[in-house]
Amino acid sequence: MVRFVGVETMIKLVRRTGLQQFLTGLCEAIESDFMRWQNFEKTPRIASHSSVGVIELMPTSDGDHYGFKYVNGHPKNMKEGLQTVTAFGVLSDVSTGYPILVSEMTLLTALRTAATSAMAAKHLARADSRCMAIIGNGAQSEFQALAFAAITGTERIRLYDIDPAASRKCAANLAGHGLDVAICASAQDAVSGADIITTVTADKQYATILTDNMVGQGVHINAVGGDCPGKTELHKDILLRSRIFVEFTAQTRIEGEIQQLPENYPVTELWRVIAGKEDGRRTDRDITLFDSVGFAIEDFSALNYVREQALSHGIFEELDLIADLHDPRNLFGVLGGGTTPFHGPRWSPEAA
Repeated sequence: MVRFVGVETMIKLVRRTGLQQFLTGLCEAIESDFMRWQNFEKTPRIASHSSVGVIELMPTSDGDHYGFKYVNGHPKNMKEGLQTVTAFGVLSDVSTGYPILVSEMTLLTALRTAATSAMAAKHLARADSRCMAIIGNGAQSEFQALAFAAITGTERIRLYDIDPAASRKCAANLAGHGLDVAICASAQDAVSGADIITTVTADKQYATILTDNMVGQGVHINAVGGDCPGKTELHKDILLRSRIFVEFTAQTRIEGEIQQLPENYPVTELWRVIAGKEDGRRTDRDITLFDSVGFAIEDFSALNYVREQALSHGIFEELDLIADLHDPRNLFGVLGGGTTPFHGPRWSPEAA
């Protein structure tokens, strides 16, 4: 039997752990895996693009476990009452090839994206940063706000979205979490006085959410929304003024803000900062930019963290996913009558 964490189970698990503790634990798990970045297989995600969206597979392995995520991105879904992003993931034991966890990753992707953003800011933003602007107040916005509060100490959140209802939704969801939340009339108003600017819009197109004059010295930019070819959020001049940090360069050059720049333009992979191999922020006047597109190692970390929490709390279901045979050569016997081909006690991945 394979451990399974569905949507309802994920909700129970987050509530049992506590949302802030869950986000902090995810951040620590991702940070730990970034410290051993060189142990992982790395490849840009495998994307299937259509005129209405994209479907992607994101695989990686550290030699002991293999993980992948299936995820889509369909901006037009919102108008149809559907989610823009949905996902699920699998974690397997490399030594047998058997899956040991199947999990929903729609909620988990939102949580790990926010935890990764806050982890990057911990290393790149000014230490005294307390005010964050969030441009784009859709499904990811509350997760970003709460992850930054838990991990970097952010206290004030300034919201802007072209749809005022989205900002009202976000503000209502953040009520009671100890944050000072303000809805702003424009993106310019939102970023005024902000130490950190998060852009997390959904349109699949080249866009200019931030113009050069909106970004002052010392700001940290958390660019989340530009995550596929042909989709950006920042004016090119902002990139030229910033120290740019990415997850996996080969993927970000295709999908991130830096697709606007020459292929040899210098950027720094974030793991090198976390591992102490490169400087992050050098002065309080630096503009630092985390050009985040999401990478498979973050999902691997999230799946491992969820598995640990699920087993620790005993909150999971089981899927009868593998035909565990008494005679591994007799798969056909499953379909026939007579003596059952299964082992007495079914094989448990936790015993492997």
